[in-house]
Amino acid sequence: MNTERKALLAVSGSQEALRTKEQKQTQRRYRMLRRLLAELIGTFFLTLVAAGGDVIAVVSHGEVSLAARVVAPGLLVMAMIYSVGNLSGAHFNPGVTLAFALRRDFPWRRVPGYWIAQILGAVLAALLLRSLFGLAGHIGATLPGYGVLPAVVMEIVLTFILLTVILATATNEKIVGHNAALAVGATVALAGLFAAPISGASMNTARSLGPMLVSGELTFAWIYVVGPLLGVLLAVFLAWLLRGGTTPAAIQAARGE
Repeated sequence: MNTERKALLAVSGSQEALRTKEQKQTQRRYRMLRRLLAELIGTFFLTLVAAGGDVIAVVSHGEVSLAARVVAPGLLVMAMIYSVGNLSGAHFNPGVTLAFALRRDFPWRRVPGYWIAQILGAVLAALLLRSLFGLAGHIGATLPGYGVLPAVVMEIVLTFILLTVILATATNEKIVGHNAALAVGATVALAGLFAAPISGASMNTARSLGPMLVSGELTFAWIYVVGPLLGVLLAVFLAWLLRGGTTPAAIQAARGE
């Protein structure tokens, strides 16, 4: 009897362990879906505001000023960091995700999912703008204003500035979280205020590719891939020189944990 009872207890324990494992796996999948949804929604809103400002400025014959068009995305980024930063880390930008992964703040296995969610969010925003306003303003696609070389260099520099701020605020546990939202949102607005006429001040491959893919304006798409990529690499290198490796605060900020 003791042997049979032990066998029954062993089977019961195994079943309970299996249920617990399945519950944990379900919870992990659910958390990942929430992260991806947060990234999709955040990038959707960012693209809708950034590209939509350009589109509405055209259809309204200038009712939306340049200053308003470049400040609005900064305010949106700030608001979304407050809203979903604790869910996904509030990347909303493939370059941010790449920088965090290179810094080992963020696991590489999550990178493809984040990139897909970000680009999909940008495409959906562009599709909404096209359904409402047609191809007005190239659906807000970022285009070089004073030649290809100045646009590439400006995107490198602006992305370098933005990622330097993001990585710095993520590392510094005294300003991580809500205070970081102020710094990052202000940097987005600042970049646009002085550089938008040169390159559109994108600093975000997803934000640029969304309208370009929907409008078919792909001639200059490479600028907004190469420029931000080089800016990210420079910012990651500078972060390593200034601060060394990752920190617990940076990991928490990057993962939204």
